[in-house]
Amino acid sequence: MASTLQATRPHSRRRDRSQLQAEATVRDRRKQPSLSRVGLTLCPVQGLGPRATRRPHRRVGATFSQRGPCHGAPMLFTRSHVLFVHHWGQHTRTHICSRRPKRSRIRRHHVQVPGWTHERRMGSSGKEQLSQLNTDADFLDGADAARSPTALLKEFLQDRNKHLPSNRQGPYFYIGGSNGASIISAYCRSKGWQRTQDSHREDYRLKWCEIKCRDNYHNFREGQQLLFQLPNNKLLTTKIGLLSALREHERTLSKVNRMPLGTQTRVLKMEDFFPETYRLDISNERQAFFTLFDETQIWICKPTASNQGKGIFLIRSQEELTTLQAKIQSAEDGPLHCKTPFRGPHARVVQRYIQNPLLLNGKKFDVRSYLLIACAEPYMVFFGHGYARLTLSLYDPHSSDLSGHLTNQFMQKQSPLYVLLKEDTVWSMDHLNHYINDKFQRTKGLPQDWVFTTFTKRMQQIMAHCFLAVKSKLECKLGYFDLIGCDFLIDENFKVWLLEMNSNPALHTNCEVLKKVIPGVVMETLDLALETSQKSLRGQKMLPLRSQRRFALLHNGEADPRPRPRPGASGARPRPPAPPSHACPRPRPPGPAPDTGPAPGERRGTGHRGS
Repeated sequence: MASTLQATRPHSRRRDRSQLQAEATVRDRRKQPSLSRVGLTLCPVQGLGPRATRRPHRRVGATFSQRGPCHGAPMLFTRSHVLFVHHWGQHTRTHICSRRPKRSRIRRHHVQVPGWTHERRMGSSGKEQLSQLNTDADFLDGADAARSPTALLKEFLQDRNKHLPSNRQGPYFYIGGSNGASIISAYCRSKGWQRTQDSHREDYRLKWCEIKCRDNYHNFREGQQLLFQLPNNKLLTTKIGLLSALREHERTLSKVNRMPLGTQTRVLKMEDFFPETYRLDISNERQAFFTLFDETQIWICKPTASNQGKGIFLIRSQEELTTLQAKIQSAEDGPLHCKTPFRGPHARVVQRYIQNPLLLNGKKFDVRSYLLIACAEPYMVFFGHGYARLTLSLYDPHSSDLSGHLTNQFMQKQSPLYVLLKEDTVWSMDHLNHYINDKFQRTKGLPQDWVFTTFTKRMQQIMAHCFLAVKSKLECKLGYFDLIGCDFLIDENFKVWLLEMNSNPALHTNCEVLKKVIPGVVMETLDLALETSQKSLRGQKMLPLRSQRRFALLHNGEADPRPRPRPGASGARPRPPAPPSHACPRPRPPGPAPDTGPAPGERRGTGHRGS
């Protein structure tokens, strides 16, 4: 009726007497009875004052927010409110009366709630409203009547929270550095993981860092997290570490070969795949190198723990050798030698330079392949193909320009022609295979697809040999994984040489070939690390692996004797505390512990020389 009066009211301020009487009648009918008569439960919300109860002319309606997650959830306002809770049968209805300015119009939304009787507007019929409210009070059962308004409000909020969308965020991943960050991030986000910039966060699922940090391994949760890089992978990825491991492993295998002929195993010898190398941090090795050096040979000097060609130089003359001797002597006489011996110029190796490399269109090249340790409990080790790296300039053994001797991208970028010819510095393995088939298959008597048959098998043998040399010393926990870049060189006699192994290999995609190779390597690395860790945690057999595509299995640790119990598996025991040194608690093979190097003047066989 009120709406009818408002609609028929003229715009003029002059109103007749009949209209005024009709409006007075409507106002009298809108007056509500006291709360005790209608059976309303008054619940104060946020500082309710007594003034809110002295407004009987305010309409009380079921007000619901259209933005609410579910029907029937009350909307709590920031101002003072009066919350009326009606008990209607088995359902509960809530009315909120809010203090508003006198002249403001309140837009109320009356929502049809399934199963509930739709509310009528108070004012259309005052007697019907009063009788209906009295009926509501009679429907109160004993249990609901005894409950407090606070408990009813709490029940409403709990029921609303059940229908709210979950704000719980997915697993976190952290990437430290820019090497391959976009590929790793895209992989993790595809799984619903969220990236965090907090390097100290401990509840991560994956952590991929370029630089190793002691805190990462101290706070690592075995079996629950994935952590890139083994803590002591320097046994493989530093020049001195790899050289010492191979020497010690060869001494151990030499004792095995002294056994009867029927029990001997065929193993690789260092001189068959590793260039002759001497350590400059050991006095007798250093003197042995100085003694055998002559100017008809070229030697290359490398820091023990560097990459991208930093700190590398060639030794071709007696003058260059004398300069190196003076640097080492001055460093040993300095006051900081005893404190930081690994930073001095003597923390290096000298390696015989292979002067007759195989050339591709007159350019020197090497091959980058990958050694993947996807799981450390048990060890699951894989081989992966990479790409060939070429120099921009033609090969000249007598040139003093290092960019013609070192093939890595960092050195090639120093040339002003790199921007124009960078696509020529990287070949795919298919391209290399076709080139060798066309140029050398008949002239050298090579088998068809030599790159994917003989060469690949040789690289796998060398990688497996290097891994077995350090297997008993690596720190192994479920969740550790590592991707190591291995650089191989082929000489003109098609003999394969291992030059070095690198931690945190370059994952940049600045060439078309790299855009096709690198993402696949990273994706499969993470897939294998996830699958193997989950199977190990559940005590399942590793093979077959659904995520294995291009990587080839080199070593399956399930066949190792006396495997350690896996965390989470039946019968698993808690791990003992880690030793203070970087040594795996597995037993070490017999043999002398430290490497003292060859005796002064001792020389190795000549079968490994490049020329």
